[in-house]
Amino acid sequence: MRLHVEYEQEEDGRWIAEIPELPGVMCYGVSRNDAAAKVEALALRAIADRLDEGEMAASPITIETMERAQA
Repeated sequence: MRLHVEYEQEEDGRWIAEIPELPGVMCYGVSRNDAAAKVEALALRAIADRLDEGEMAASPITIETMERAQA
């Protein structure tokens, strides 16, 4: 499973990180690193829940970052 993290900095300075392959997996942080840590942890929890519920099969996970254009 290859996941991509997209980052964007809001006008107020906060960072948002999102993993498009996992709907709803999006987090704010005070820095890019803070947002990255939060979204990666949330992604792993979401994947664990789906594995526990039998909604997906186990597979290796790769998380890559992508820069999104600022608004």
